Formats: sequence, C-alpha cells, structure tokens
Amino acid sequence: MTDKFIFRFVAAVSVFVFLVVLILNRHLIPAPATMPTFIVYLPKLNAILNGTCSILLLTSLYFIKQGNITVHKKINILTFCLSSLFLVSYILFHYLNPETRFGDLNGDGILSPEEKAAVGNIRYVYYVILTSHIILAAGVLPLILLSFYRGLQMQVEKHKKLVRWTFPIWLYVTVTGVIVYFMIAPYYPFR
Repeated sequence: MTDKFIFRFVAAVSVFVFLVVLILNRHLIPAPATMPTFIVYLPKLNAILNGTCSILLLTSLYFIKQGNITVHKKINILTFCLSSLFLVSYILFHYLNPETRFGDLNGDGILSPEEKAAVGNIRYVYYVILTSHIILAAGVLPLILLSFYRGLQMQVEKHKKLVRWTFPIWLYVTVTGVIVYFMIAPYYPFR
C-alpha cells in the first residue's frame, strides 16, 4: 500500500467517524421513542474504557522505553481495540440518550438560574475540559490511525515522529474522558 492510499483511507475513516458522531449526537436521525435499559450503563463503561486506555498507554510507553517492542505492540493493539469499543459505545449513548446538561439538578433539561448558582464557576472548568477533550478527540483519530499503521509496518522513524504528537494527545483525551464522566455523572437523569 502506498502512503497516498493510507492517507486517503485515514482521512476517509476520520471524516466518516466525525460525520456519524455529528449526525447521531445532533439527533439528525431520530432516536427511538423508548430508551433501551442498557443505556444507563454506557457512561460508566465509557469511563472504564477511557481509564483503562490511559493505563495501557502509559504501560505501552514503559515497555517501548525498555525496548520490548512485542509487548508494546500487543498493548497498543489492545488499546486501539478498547478505544474503538469506546467510540461505538460513546456514539450509541449520545444517539439514544437525551442531552445531559452540567448543573441540571432536577433533570428537566433546563439550567435554571438557581441551578447555575448552585454549581457556580465549576461549570466553566467543566466546559473548558469538555471542549478541549472534544476538539482533541476529533483531531487525534487520524494521528492514532497513522501511528498505528506505521507501527504495524515497522516504519519506526515515521512512527516515532507521529507518536510524539499522538501519545500526549491520546493520553489527554482518555484522562479527560474520565474526568468529564465524574463531573457530569451527578446530572444524569438515571443516576
């Protein structure tokens, strides 16, 4: 496979995933009238998957620093699979579940002045973390795919150059995914 083909493939997958997330998250395709019962478990599953990926990324870094390419590669394949599972779960949850607003204590979907006052300025911290998380999550996908490809092809120098960017961004996204979960979880209507 040529680099041109790989770049086109990565771009196509990245655009496709972005569009699917956008279409389903914005409910451009109506969700079913009845929410499936399993939906209440997805946010916690997503946090567990993100937290596990954070640990695996750090473990992968440890093993490559030790020169153990085999274990490094196996951990990265596992991390990639878990991140893919996370993505499916994330899309499914945000498609099926009505939007949860940070600070919405009564779960009516409206943030009243009293609710805003109750949560205070922590709302802004939440939104800064959430915004950076979303932007970097969207941007890191092509980097992950290219890094993964370069690593599997043993294109070590190209892999190293990509991973200098991919690793810290991917780690940030997985860690902030857990933080976002803990911050928004008290406001889920199904707590």
